[in-house]
Amino acid sequence: MTPRLPPVNLARACLGPAAHRPADGLGLVVTHDLDDPSAGEERWTWGELADAVRAVAAGLLGSGIRPGERLVLRLGDTSDFALAFFGAVAAGVVPVPTSDQLTAEEVAFVAADCGAVALAVAPGLEVSTGLPVVGPEDLGRWRAGGARADWASTAADDPAFLVYTSGTTGRPKGVLHAHRSVLGRRPMYDGWLGIGPGDVVLHAGSFTWTYTLGVGLTDPWAVGATAVVHSGRRDPAAWPRLVEHCAATVFAAVPGVYRQLLARCAGDPLGAPDGPLRSLRHAVTAGEALTPALLEEWRSRTGLELFEALGMSEVSTFVSSGPSTPVRPGSPGRAQPGRRIAVLPVDGGEEPLPVGEAGLLAVRRSDPGLMLGYWQRPDEDESAWRGDWFVSGDLVHVDADGYVHHHGRADDVMTSMGYRVSPHEVEAVLARHPSVGEVAVTEVAVRDGVRIITAFVVPAADEHPDEQVLLAFAAEHLARYKCPRAVRVVGRLPRTPNGKVVRRSLAGGPEPLS
Repeated sequence: MTPRLPPVNLARACLGPAAHRPADGLGLVVTHDLDDPSAGEERWTWGELADAVRAVAAGLLGSGIRPGERLVLRLGDTSDFALAFFGAVAAGVVPVPTSDQLTAEEVAFVAADCGAVALAVAPGLEVSTGLPVVGPEDLGRWRAGGARADWASTAADDPAFLVYTSGTTGRPKGVLHAHRSVLGRRPMYDGWLGIGPGDVVLHAGSFTWTYTLGVGLTDPWAVGATAVVHSGRRDPAAWPRLVEHCAATVFAAVPGVYRQLLARCAGDPLGAPDGPLRSLRHAVTAGEALTPALLEEWRSRTGLELFEALGMSEVSTFVSSGPSTPVRPGSPGRAQPGRRIAVLPVDGGEEPLPVGEAGLLAVRRSDPGLMLGYWQRPDEDESAWRGDWFVSGDLVHVDADGYVHHHGRADDVMTSMGYRVSPHEVEAVLARHPSVGEVAVTEVAVRDGVRIITAFVVPAADEHPDEQVLLAFAAEHLARYKCPRAVRVVGRLPRTPNGKVVRRSLAGGPEPLS
C-alpha cells in the first residue's frame, strides 16, 4: 500500500505562496514568434499565475462544475491551457488534457468515456458533444472579475487529473492520477532534471502534452524555477536561438528534436564559449530511446551532457541518468533515489529476476507517483498489478550496477513523437476503408535511431489500395502522431498457428503482393 501522506493540492504545491516563489519573480515565459522571440511574448510572475489560476478555479465552481467532476481541455497550444489545467486542479475539479492534434471523433470518445460534464475549448477546435463549453473569453472574464477560490482542501489520494494513453486494446484508456503525484515527482528533480530555484527550463513540447505539463511546468514551478514554453511553429534550427533569448539553464525535448536540431544547425558553433547554448548546464530527454550515436554527436557538438529518462503515463519517469548518475550510453539510467523497481518474469510471478535476466520492468506500489488506476477499466487494473508491484509493458534487464537496459515493448505499443500509440487503434481506423481487407501496424526502422509507423495492408477482394488515399483517410480520424507514415500493400500477414499477427515479423518483409 502507498504510505499515508499529508493533504496536498497539486496546484497549490506548484503555485501557492512559498519563499522560493516570490510574488514578483518570473514564473512563466511563453514565446510565439521564432524569428522575433520578444514579439508578443507573455511573461507571468508567480503572483500573476497564482491569481489567474485561483480566478479560473472560482469561475469553474461558479459555473456549476463540482469537485471531482471531469473537464476536458481542448484549448490548443496556449497559456489558457495551462491556466485551465491548474485552475481546475486548484478547484478540485479533474482536468482531462487532450492534444490539439486529436480529431473531433477522438475527443468525443474521451469526453464520453470519462463522463465529462463540460469542455474548455478554443476557437477552431470545436467538437460536438452536447456538453457545456468554456471558452477563452470565459477564462478572461473570470480573471478580470473579483472572485478568487481558495486552494481546494484535497487529500493526497484524491483524483487530480486524468490523461488518456494508448494501450493494448483498440481504444485509449484513462490514467487517473492523484494529487500525491506532485510528491512522486520529487525524485526527478535531483535524479534526472537537476533543477532548483533560479533555473530557467525551456521545454520543446507543446502545452497540450503531459510531458510538457510535467517537466515543462509542474517541476520548474514546484522548485521555484522559471518555465519557458514556445507556442508557435516549431523549427528545429530555432531552439538554440530560444535558449539564448531566455538564458535557459536546462533544455528538455524528445530525442527526435535533438536529432533535427543537430542536422539543421550543422556547422553552427553550438558549443563555443559565446555560442547560443552557453547558458545551458545540461539537457534532458525522454519519450523514446536515445541512441548512443545521437548522444555522442550531441556531446561532441555542444560539450554538454544529455540525461535520459524512462517512464510511462502511469508513473511519469522513474529511471534516469542525471547530475549524480553518470550517463551510460545505451541505457536510460538507474532507478531514481527513493524509487524501488524490479524485473519480473514475463509469464507471471512476483519474485524479481536476478541481475542480467530479461523480464518486465515493475515499480513498487508504494511509489507516490503511481496512478490511482485506469479509469473504469477493472480488468486492466487487475492485470497491471502483481502483489506489491505495478508491472509495465517494457522488456528490460538490469546490470550489476543497477543500470536498466531496454529491449522494447512486450505489448507491441509503439512510440511516435514521444507519445505511446496502440497499433490496434490505428488498425481499427484503417480497417474501415473499403479497399482494406486486412491490416497490421508496427514500427519500421528506416535508419539508425529512426523508426516510423507503417501499415501493412492486404487488399480487399478486387481492390487496389492507394497509399496516399489510405494515409489521408487515417489523417481524417487520427491525431497526426498516431498516423502511419507509410503503407505497404502485401499478399498476407505473418501469423502464429493460432492466427495471431506477428508484428515483429512485419518489418522483416512479409510476402509481397504478386
